Amino acid sequence: MLLEEYRKALRQGLKEVKAAAAAGKETGLLVLPESMEAKAVRRESMGVVEIPMELIDGTYNAMRCNDFSPGYYPVLSEESEFASKWEMLCKAHLDEGIRDPIKAVEYLHHFYVIEGHKRVSVLKHFGAISVPGTVTRLYPPHSDDPEVMAYYEFLNFYQMTGLSFLVFKRPGEYQELLEAVGMPGRDPWSAEDVYRFRSFYYMFRDAYLRRDMDPSYVSQAFLVYIQIFGYRACREKMTSEILKDLPKIRQEILNRLENAGTTVVLDDAVKRPIISPMVSMPAGGKLCVAFLHDGSSSTSRWEYGHEYGRYSLENNMAGQIRTLSYENVDTDEKAEEAFENAVSEGAGVIFTTTPKLLMPSVKQAVLHPDVKILNCSLNTTYPSVRTYYPRLYEATFIKGAIAATLTTDDRIGFVADYPTFGNIAGINAFAQGARMVNANARIYLTWDTLREGGGLEELHELGILYIDRRGRLAAHSGRNLDGAHNLALAQIRWGKFYLSIVRRVLEGSWKKELRGSSAINYWWGMNQGVVDVLCSRGLPIGTRRLVSVLRTALQAGRLDPFYGLLMSPDQDPSDDSAPPPAEQILSMNWLSPYVQGRIPAFEELTDAAQELVKLQGVERRNGL
Repeated sequence: MLLEEYRKALRQGLKEVKAAAAAGKETGLLVLPESMEAKAVRRESMGVVEIPMELIDGTYNAMRCNDFSPGYYPVLSEESEFASKWEMLCKAHLDEGIRDPIKAVEYLHHFYVIEGHKRVSVLKHFGAISVPGTVTRLYPPHSDDPEVMAYYEFLNFYQMTGLSFLVFKRPGEYQELLEAVGMPGRDPWSAEDVYRFRSFYYMFRDAYLRRDMDPSYVSQAFLVYIQIFGYRACREKMTSEILKDLPKIRQEILNRLENAGTTVVLDDAVKRPIISPMVSMPAGGKLCVAFLHDGSSSTSRWEYGHEYGRYSLENNMAGQIRTLSYENVDTDEKAEEAFENAVSEGAGVIFTTTPKLLMPSVKQAVLHPDVKILNCSLNTTYPSVRTYYPRLYEATFIKGAIAATLTTDDRIGFVADYPTFGNIAGINAFAQGARMVNANARIYLTWDTLREGGGLEELHELGILYIDRRGRLAAHSGRNLDGAHNLALAQIRWGKFYLSIVRRVLEGSWKKELRGSSAINYWWGMNQGVVDVLCSRGLPIGTRRLVSVLRTALQAGRLDPFYGLLMSPDQDPSDDSAPPPAEQILSMNWLSPYVQGRIPAFEELTDAAQELVKLQGVERRNGL
């Protein structure tokens, strides 16, 4: 029996060696490089800890590296002395269990065994998930290497939880995990919290491995799973239920593993609407399109705009579609109820009109793969849903130019709401428009979502007359909004957005836009007819003519708001290069030197603002 166990392990070891050789990889164990030990800035004795078996892939002593396959299975002949000792350990494990801790060194999540190689091999052969070991941790030098940055985030996570089996190699993912679990602070976890988390993780891991998915990325897949389905809602699930869920989120997992990000669709080349044979139409012969809002159109200008767009869609596609509308969908429970109702009513396309409904949208998209779900947000990375948002920085560019023609003291105010993707670009574009007209113009930036200070009052205290706030440029003759005279307004034609997206479904081009596991984001602006600037008749005739010239140039692609803007501190000011790509504009996390102000820290924002910034804020993604 013992010999047969060795033969099984040997066959697995030789198989791994052959696969590694074919892939041009090391055929034995990793060896701790002397350079790593020399460069370590600190050594710490961890005492006896439970070492995750899947993280043991190396040896401290090079003499042992060729006795095992990369996965710690034996490769020496069954007649060797090594085989005999391996079989004796096998007997000890079956009779009473291997209890003596091994000795190992840990560096960047890799464990290099000093003593106990055969113990590791036997336990791995029998499927053990961990082994006790006396561990010395080597700390790498601090650097801007993403893996090193993520490792130091792991050390904070380890101090809170004592858990070492979760491995992330990109900064920010440990914080994402804490937020997904519902414990984003720095407080230590209780013994019950650790036990429940560990139990659920290993249940998930079992299901994940049964799906023959890459064992190197269990942590990333686990994070995606709990973000979509909710940690507390699914931690009581059985392995069989998780097995059914995993194929539904495969694209979401691949997006993270491949770092596929988002494909930004800037152009709208859709054809006239025709009913495509690829679209499954309901018995009534009309495509059902549903809209979910987190507020009410009677109290919110944002929701009113989307509802107006829904009516416009119905009028333009009369006879081809019917629509449903759900308001005040402001909790996960209400979202689930609204989605289920819409699907039961035959909805084939569902729009959720706020970033706050992003994660409920993703969850329902994986549960209902035949329904096309879109969320109104920007620069998200969930391929199961498509996102859409207006390219508003073009309108703010024009409003900046308007303000610069009017100001008499070169000062212009700008009140921003959320430090999210796209909004920072809007602030910088406003400054670009103003400087194009008035080389001395300065933008004074403040925020109206701060816990303390900021907002319109701060600009009133400075005596600034022309202020852009919430898409509207106004001249403030008094110290309150009642004294404001509207000059220009950014207009979003949501009806054009919805008309074009629904046409994509009807004429069959929806699938053609797929780009592997990349998410799809429609980011349309003035040349798609989605964004415009409405001007007051009270503006001087010269200013209105300037607006017309700028609008025409932007629509024709002859003008770019960011042409000539320095995109990094080390860029040559004389560089006359092409305008930055859309992805670079989307991810702006810095302010133009002509803007007097700053991007607020996460802690300075109100609770409501923090919730939105968690979803698509520049601070969360860029670690500001």
